[in-house]
Amino acid sequence: MAAGGGAPADSWMRTPSWAVRIRGADGEIAGAGILLTPDRVLTCAHVVDRTADRMTAEFVGAADRSVPAIPARLDGDAYVPETRDADGDPSGDVALLRLERPRPAEDSVRLRKLSTSTREVRMYGFPYEHNGGIWFRATAVGGCGRDGQVQLVPASPGELASPGCSGAGVADSDTGEVIGMVLSGQEDRHGNRFTFMSPADTIVGHLPRLESVTTGLSGLDPRLRSTSDDVVPGLLDEPFAQRLAAWLSDDGSRVKISVVRHGDAARESTLRRAITLADRESRPPVSVDRAFLDPPGTVPSVGGHDLAVHASGRTSARIAERIAERMGLWQRPEDPPLDRVRAAKGTLNLVVVGVDEAVDPPAVLDLLAVLRAGGSRLLLVFRTDGDCCRRARDQLLVRPAQERRARLVDRLREITGPLAGELHERLSAVVPQDARSFGRELDRELVAAHAALADLLRADDRDRERDREGDQDQDRERDREGDRHHGPGPGPGADPDRYERLADRVAGRLGTSLAELDRLRDRRDELTGRLRSYQVLLQHRLQGEEDPAVDDLYLRAHALLSARPCDVREAEAAVDAYTRRVDGYGDDRGHGGYDDHPGHGGYGDHPGHDGYGDHPGHDGYGDRRGGGA
Repeated sequence: MAAGGGAPADSWMRTPSWAVRIRGADGEIAGAGILLTPDRVLTCAHVVDRTADRMTAEFVGAADRSVPAIPARLDGDAYVPETRDADGDPSGDVALLRLERPRPAEDSVRLRKLSTSTREVRMYGFPYEHNGGIWFRATAVGGCGRDGQVQLVPASPGELASPGCSGAGVADSDTGEVIGMVLSGQEDRHGNRFTFMSPADTIVGHLPRLESVTTGLSGLDPRLRSTSDDVVPGLLDEPFAQRLAAWLSDDGSRVKISVVRHGDAARESTLRRAITLADRESRPPVSVDRAFLDPPGTVPSVGGHDLAVHASGRTSARIAERIAERMGLWQRPEDPPLDRVRAAKGTLNLVVVGVDEAVDPPAVLDLLAVLRAGGSRLLLVFRTDGDCCRRARDQLLVRPAQERRARLVDRLREITGPLAGELHERLSAVVPQDARSFGRELDRELVAAHAALADLLRADDRDRERDREGDQDQDRERDREGDRHHGPGPGPGADPDRYERLADRVAGRLGTSLAELDRLRDRRDELTGRLRSYQVLLQHRLQGEEDPAVDDLYLRAHALLSARPCDVREAEAAVDAYTRRVDGYGDDRGHGGYDDHPGHGGYGDHPGHDGYGDHPGHDGYGDRRGGGA
């Protein structure tokens, strides 16, 4: 068994013993459930019919394959119905059923608190077409909504959770641990298909009694949990709260560094408030239901962090172990936790408070650098703006920003230099099919790439100038405000994220355009060879005679193929006209089929056929021959 219960990762071919099929009083399948104790089943509130005397829980994974059916009723007040706010954002939808007869304890499973970011999962439900039970695969792509629900993207279009899956257990594909419960599956008006789950932390937040059947540590260090003392007028640093909420709601910044000094009651209270509000399990219901009462922009998204740790008095190894535990990295326990974190596939939204008060701050910074390199987001709080904070800024903000910008500059130089040169060289050889649109769109993209490159190079010059002058005023101001997530880099208007998207777009379009022009150039060369072979054939047939009309056709085709740039479609039409005239000589003189002609490539059964279509000379551009571009 996996730690804490549940099917181990190598048992996906078996029906899990904890999977429950729930039928309503009418005998129809109402949904699914998870056997948490011998006599308790977790499910969605909308699966439960509160007007019915009882429901039926069926255990399709029973060892004896008997599918026991046991009456079940709602367990007291363990019922949190789904509610929606004015924006239609859902919350709740969890309930607990009590069985009339217990099941074997070994058939039950514990929920596991794990981070959900970029995690591969499976769920076992009972849709109408597979009411005996079936696994669905998905990827957790991030939290959404005010209740910390997690969006799951199906592994294939047919694996969207459908009616009969509500309440199904969601198991981590790597560890086999049950980390949440399916809430719903839906398809939007654009045809996008989604499934949503409630993770273990959120479930426990709604039903605290389930803490006893849940394993894994909370995502929030108790020392960082907000208390009633924090809810005092004047203790909210509103600008700081807005910056924290922005990061915790994913404002796009990878790293945010703040300074919260001891004795600064307002900033300390504001920090605890933001971290607590972003935690799925600890966020107070009043803040979920009545967030509009808080100052605008100060309430972060639920699930804004996967883990918040207090580093004071802890070693880097202990912090790494805490991170590894939250990420589910308990395989190969003989490996140091830092090695496990380095090899992890997933990412983390991590908050670390008191980085400079750890037992070994430099080692903690090295750990954070590994997480950053792996794609994790970091909110780091220091107690002073001393050497440790400055090193963190250099190691986690300055150098990564410089390296990222250097990579982007190199890529834009490649795009605007060699790749653009290759494009112009191809354009000097052949005319694209839609020359006007082709050139206009690519020119616009290349102009944007040149502008982005110039902007980034100007930013480099500004940074070098600032370094020469030793201007530290801006850094000291950021230290004082504690808002240092931007770091060095392009000035106003320059956006590395936007420029990277631009580079991806332009590089992709250039690649497609170069491939198209190469195909046209190859086609031009094929037509040149074909024209030459037919000229030899004609000379053989005429045996010294002259035909000015056919010579004119040859000269026109030759001129079009020799022109730079060459309009391949127009040249192809001219070559077709010439070859048809040459083939006519063979018909007039009783000559045999095209198999006897020089230059025949064996591509088809028709004269002049080159394998691109069903007509002589057809090259896949259209169904009719002889037209221009």
